[in-house]
Amino acid sequence: MTESAIEFSPERTTPFLQEVMERSGQMLTACYQCRRCAAGCTVGDETGCFTPNLLIRTVMLGDRETALSNPLVWKCVSCYTCGTRCPNDIQTARITETLKKMAKEEHVEPMMPKVKEFHDAFVESGVRWGRVNEVEFMGIYESKAALREAKVKNYDAIVEEIKAQARLGLTMFKKKRMHTGFLMASGRREIKALYKKAQEMTTIDQ
Repeated sequence: MTESAIEFSPERTTPFLQEVMERSGQMLTACYQCRRCAAGCTVGDETGCFTPNLLIRTVMLGDRETALSNPLVWKCVSCYTCGTRCPNDIQTARITETLKKMAKEEHVEPMMPKVKEFHDAFVESGVRWGRVNEVEFMGIYESKAALREAKVKNYDAIVEEIKAQARLGLTMFKKKRMHTGFLMASGRREIKALYKKAQEMTTIDQ
């Protein structure tokens, strides 16, 4: 059984493509599907057939639903190998980050809730203090994950997650990779102002 072809509609495709290019700062139309990015993708084994070049093609065809919810967007580790290999310097990692933000803005259910919670906790901690304090950051992340599991009464998952993170934290502490000190930037007010302005601009664009 063959899948139906995606119907190409310039009226639907062009606005979405322009939005992604403007927000990511990447010229997607320069992609000629050489697949060098796909060959070097470090999470290729985790995303199945959904490679960076396919993500670009999905955006160019205006398949908004697939572009905002696919394995690569949520599993990309921003290693920038794709951009290093690309003959036209297209950084797919910036595209995945843009699509992730757009998915959050449009309240699209994330394929990997933990990734969204990790991202939210990182930004929340960074904006508050101008620096990311690891203990606070992980505390926020674990609280978000626990609350999600508590809503569906999956208490066993909460306990297992706490145990796993405790073991990881202890190992990192022994290897002096866990920093318990508190850091605060002198320019955190400016950071908060910039973040607020970015949110306001996003709201206006919508």
